Amino acid sequence: MGFIRNIIINALSIVTVLALAPLGGEVAGAGEVVHVYSHRHYGVDEKLNALFTEKTGIEVKVVNAEADQLIERLKAEGESSPADVLITVDAGRMQRARKEGLLQPVQSEALTRGTPPLLQDADGYWYAYAIRARVVLVAADRVKEGEIQDYEDLAKPEWRGRVLVRSSSSSYNQALMASMVTALGEERALAWARGLAANLARPPQGGDRDQIKACAAGLADVCVSNTYYFGLLLNSTDPAERAAAEKMRLVFPNQNGRGTHVNVSAAGVTKHARNVANAKTYLEFLVSSEAQKLLANGSQEFPALMDVTLNPTHEKWGTFKIDTETFRKMGEDQPKAVRLIDASGWK
Repeated sequence: MGFIRNIIINALSIVTVLALAPLGGEVAGAGEVVHVYSHRHYGVDEKLNALFTEKTGIEVKVVNAEADQLIERLKAEGESSPADVLITVDAGRMQRARKEGLLQPVQSEALTRGTPPLLQDADGYWYAYAIRARVVLVAADRVKEGEIQDYEDLAKPEWRGRVLVRSSSSSYNQALMASMVTALGEERALAWARGLAANLARPPQGGDRDQIKACAAGLADVCVSNTYYFGLLLNSTDPAERAAAEKMRLVFPNQNGRGTHVNVSAAGVTKHARNVANAKTYLEFLVSSEAQKLLANGSQEFPALMDVTLNPTHEKWGTFKIDTETFRKMGEDQPKAVRLIDASGWK
């Protein structure tokens, strides 16, 4: 528990950067396929899947939907499901899928070494392959260094009318709220959510990038966003988007305490997978060095082992302390988080 760099050092000390050659030692034949149910919606995924097919000969067939929809679909399909792999962008949903008997364990040296131990299921039911931190961004010319240091600061009265955040219905915010429940307890977490809602400069609307742009334009001084949305704006081909992002400064919250809340893109092999070997090979590919570099620079998510040297933007931000204390309980505390959000007035 503690700084992510300690996890990285421990993991890297026993692993040579993964290449595709040793993916289980299996070579696919013509007509091989892996069926993926995925909550992800990023252009880099198409590149990843094309590279996987090029390297292995295994075709990737993807069904995209919200994680909750995919979980319900897997339950309804049962043994007749074509899905081999489930991917979500929320560890809580992966924990739920395991609890409901929708996944099967996979043991793989490549996977256990390619993902920090605290960001994978202890019994091998799912593995994280990308990390996103939910951070605070502040207007660099209006907010002094150190004025905001923790998530808890967002609820303080001095920020009344100065904060922007997307809807509480977002899985990103529900996961953040779940972490607050774990860290603070239900009563204090509810008070925090009420304070945050009272401090909003406008009712929640749009995604994380919209919050960043609105802050840069002067509508508010502070916003909450996943790091990769900020990275995408900083590296946008649109000069106006880059200019907006450059007006903002990134704050990794709670560095003097439990650390910054993170969530993950994670994958697991489904309970009734018909192509288990191909599914395992696909998961191993996702944590290979080639895939991790493509992912880091394509979606601006942090790679699984937090090797920030793979991406110039990440390297500039540097490493940070991750909240590993609440990560394991996200799935358990999400129902409480949703209930408290509804009671808080955060729309």
